[in-house]
Amino acid sequence: MQRTVCIIDDDLVSQFATRYCLEQYEEDFTILTFGSAEEGLVYCAERIDEKEDLPDIIFLDLVMGDMDGWAFLENLQLISENVKQPEVFVLSAFTNSKDRAVAKSHKLISGYFDKPLNKTNLLKVFEKKMTK
Repeated sequence: MQRTVCIIDDDLVSQFATRYCLEQYEEDFTILTFGSAEEGLVYCAERIDEKEDLPDIIFLDLVMGDMDGWAFLENLQLISENVKQPEVFVLSAFTNSKDRAVAKSHKLISGYFDKPLNKTNLLKVFEKKMTK
């Protein structure tokens, strides 16, 4: 079964780089891209309402416009209590060291990387070699 990967990032260059990295991997994915946390959250809420699975993996930027990545995670946690959770990997510039510390201990975050996503880090995601 083909895995679904969501990219939630308001930066078009980062979206492109993440998508390109995924497309170079030896697995075919269904790749969905959302330009805001709100769009990504609406998609997840619709999936839950329709009794459909959430994406397998979400690559999430933390710093976005109206709703940031942290608010996305809080809302996702509220609406998805009784469903299988996606693996969430934060992609951020981590200009704030506090963000990195919070990401390390957040229950919904499976890992975090500096932008842009690269092949080495993508291999860590799929080979389950993440250390939080």
